[in-house]
Amino acid sequence: MPPPADIVKVAIEWPGAYPKLMEIDQNRSEIKNGTILRLTISPAQNAQQLHERIQSSSMDAKLEALKNLANLSRDITFAQEFINLDGISLLTQMVESGTDRYQKLQKIMKPCFGDMLSCTLTAFVELMDHGIVSWDTFSVAFIKKIASFVNKSAIDTLILQRSLAILESMVLNSHDLYQKVAQEITIGQLIPHLQGTDQEIQTYTIAVINALFLKAPDERRQVGVESTVDILDCPLTEMANILAQKQLRSIILTHVIRAQRAINNEMAHQLYVLQVLTFNLLEDRMMTKMDPQDQAQRDIIFELRRIAFDAESEPNTSSGSMEKRKSMYTRDYKKLGFINHVNPAMDFTQTPPGMLALDNMLYFAKHHQDAYIRVVLENSSREDKHECPFGRSSIELTKMLCEILKVGELPSETCNDFHPLFFTHDRSFEEFFCICTQLLNKTWKEMRATSEDFNKVMQVVKEQVMRALTTKPSSLDQFKSKLQNLSYTEILKIRQSERMNQEDFKSRPILELKEKIQPEILELIKQQRLNRLVEGTCFRKLNSRRRQDKFWYCRLSPNHKVLHYGDLEESPQGEVPHDSLQDKLPVADIKAVVTGKDCPHMKEKGALKQNKEVLELAFSILYDSNCQLNFIAPDKHEYCIWTDGLNALLGKDMLSDLTRNDLDTLLSMEIKLRLLDLENIQIPDAPPPIPKEPSNYDFVYDCN
Repeated sequence: MPPPADIVKVAIEWPGAYPKLMEIDQNRSEIKNGTILRLTISPAQNAQQLHERIQSSSMDAKLEALKNLANLSRDITFAQEFINLDGISLLTQMVESGTDRYQKLQKIMKPCFGDMLSCTLTAFVELMDHGIVSWDTFSVAFIKKIASFVNKSAIDTLILQRSLAILESMVLNSHDLYQKVAQEITIGQLIPHLQGTDQEIQTYTIAVINALFLKAPDERRQVGVESTVDILDCPLTEMANILAQKQLRSIILTHVIRAQRAINNEMAHQLYVLQVLTFNLLEDRMMTKMDPQDQAQRDIIFELRRIAFDAESEPNTSSGSMEKRKSMYTRDYKKLGFINHVNPAMDFTQTPPGMLALDNMLYFAKHHQDAYIRVVLENSSREDKHECPFGRSSIELTKMLCEILKVGELPSETCNDFHPLFFTHDRSFEEFFCICTQLLNKTWKEMRATSEDFNKVMQVVKEQVMRALTTKPSSLDQFKSKLQNLSYTEILKIRQSERMNQEDFKSRPILELKEKIQPEILELIKQQRLNRLVEGTCFRKLNSRRRQDKFWYCRLSPNHKVLHYGDLEESPQGEVPHDSLQDKLPVADIKAVVTGKDCPHMKEKGALKQNKEVLELAFSILYDSNCQLNFIAPDKHEYCIWTDGLNALLGKDMLSDLTRNDLDTLLSMEIKLRLLDLENIQIPDAPPPIPKEPSNYDFVYDCN
């Protein structure tokens, strides 16, 4: 008689003993015959033992305990128990006072000192990342000690990484600590870390710069510096304008962006954040209206007129000449393309783009004077209806570029879409504008546009700019070259091709064919989604720090019945075997899949809730009672793959944008393949009429 299905034979292991074969009665059918179960001590006991052992007088015992602590601190249950023993305070005391004692022994036991300190800092980072303890509780002495590790010219790589990570977290999570950290760190001390060859260290360094930049008060962001010495010694409280300085930008360009190695995702994210924060310096000018009574601001408009028309000395202010001067100004302002010819200052009272548009126009006039004069004079010599109004177009172009580059928006937690060209010039936005304003003038002529076509021209220019940016040009010159290949004629060809692909399949016979083959295409998409879930995905854990260096992996079993998941120490290079993932969730237990603001982890208080990008990538699996598995997808594509796959497992429709795009693409390809034999044959919109029945059937041949 076979044994009951709920009785299985397993091996039980526990420390200090041989494995024992036992039969156990299990209820949930999750344990299989031959499974090895390992018994361990409870997190509370483990925490108590390690708390005592890290205070041991034996260096070897202390080091071994710290290594175990660094590994176990990733688990939130253990972390809570260790923190309850005042473990965080113990670690900070070891860093503050213990390092001096260790350093005395450093000459004779240098590896031991480095390992002990790196394990101590690693455990501290892991414990703090759980968000149980407030960052406001740490002393100035601890901050100075951590900063001293960053400021040293020669320090263990892991110690430097952990120290930079701690400083970043302090800045992002406490206003008071931001002030203290910013006083301890200068650009000169961080530059050597950017000039090294270790991309991880460079990433952590830029992350600290970004954190200080993000938390800097507005008045600090606008502080300028005058010399190289000032830049090197300037506290990071004055980071904003320093970021635009040639030295730091060129170091990042040379040693990071143009280094002879691929840029990983985390570095790309930090460069994207730096790019966004740098562009956000323009927000103040973008949202500042021009004051028509401000003489300094009015002088900028006078300067634009003077450069364009090389005006001679002003006439005297007698009553007759005053009228003549006003008339001359009105005529010139009309040639410059302002909407308000009498008082052009009124053109800059709308925000955005506010004063930023005037700044761009002046930069173009001063730094690309020949091109500026050519654009103005070319248009002023055309017929009124064909002139491209430089003033109006510059204002609208500035507004458009701010929208494309999302000036004023906070950086996304997950995006890594940086553009190398913006790191190649100290005034990259202004140079970007100068290229685009010449493109606008060129496109206007190619379209033979009139004033009524203004909005159409702006739409074409926006398409040209965005298509060129998607190719990720490495420099402003390369961007300019890409635009040369995107003339108005080329844009028309692209549009026509895209439109033809859409319109070819709107006749009735084609629509009927689509309807017939759509179910098999949807089934194909469903299988692809499930296959991707079987391969699995590495997800990042977002926490109190902007850096995302914690990973977990989730994958579907090949029989589509169980989700396997578990934490990883680092991002995997390939698939992770399902038997190496510690946890599992039967698909039959899944009650629902929720997305966005309906996710439990998006309802919690914190920064993640406020970020629209993260909200759009969040989804959760609800199972049992009040249990959930929370996800934040690495990108929109993976979000669609997983939400589609989970819905398919639950027998629901796949409703993502990716499914719609895949369905359209595959339907189009399938229909084209089926219609190959009908090439160049026009398909009628309606089927041909059925002919009348013949009067007789004498034409039928009787084979018998």
